[in-house]
Amino acid sequence: MNSPEIKKFILENSSLFWWIKEEEKENISTDFLVETILNYGDERSVKKLFDLVGINNVADIFYKQISHRRVNYFPPVVNFFNLYFKKNICRSTNR
Repeated sequence: MNSPEIKKFILENSSLFWWIKEEEKENISTDFLVETILNYGDERSVKKLFDLVGINNVADIFYKQISHRRVNYFPPVVNFFNLYFKKNICRSTNR
């Protein structure tokens, strides 16, 4: 179940989830939210996502998703956020 802030954020970006029924949008998973916002969102929505979910959590979800055989991110998005997270997140492990 998503927090009220996440639900509001999803509704603010409702057009990115055009194929999902309105009554089901507020219950999308965090993984799907991250994937959609990173792929299709603008810089404001990405910043808001980082604020709501946490940049470390977004990075963890992103790296988990791109480690699978089938990746739903556009190649330029993978490249950009891979570079962004490597530069802006201090990790004890190298990616």
